[in-house]
Amino acid sequence: MENTVKVRIGREHYHTEIRIGKHLLIADEPESLGGTDEGPVATELLLSSLGTCTAVTVRMYADRKEWPLDGVEVTLSLNQTTESGQLSTEIERNIELKGNLTEEQRERLMLIADKCPVHKILSNPIKIDSKMV
Repeated sequence: MENTVKVRIGREHYHTEIRIGKHLLIADEPESLGGTDEGPVATELLLSSLGTCTAVTVRMYADRKEWPLDGVEVTLSLNQTTESGQLSTEIERNIELKGNLTEEQRERLMLIADKCPVHKILSNPIKIDSKMV
C-alpha cells in the first residue's frame, strides 16, 4: 500500500524506528524527557514533512516554468495554545526564494507553496481512524 508507514518502539525509552518502504528513520525524545535524543521528535517530523513538500512543490513549478529559482529554504516552527479548553495549533512557515526572480514570479511561487499536498492535508479537517489489530 502506498503511503504506508510502520513505526515500532520496544523497551528503549522513546527510541522509535520508522520504516517507509526501504527507508529507516529514527525518532526519539530529548534526554530531558527520558529519551536519548537520537532523532527528531514527532512534531519536528511533521514540520519536516510540510517543509519538504513545500520546497519540492515550489521547485517543480519553477522548473516547469523555466524560472531562475536557485534554491528554496523553508523554516518552520509550531506553537500550541489552549483557550477555553480548546487546543489551537499555529505553524509558522517562512519561505526564502533564492535566485533572480521577478516580484511577480515570487508572488506566484508563494501561492504555489500553499498547494503542496501536505499543506492541503493540514489545512483541512483530518479524521484519524484507530483500530486495534
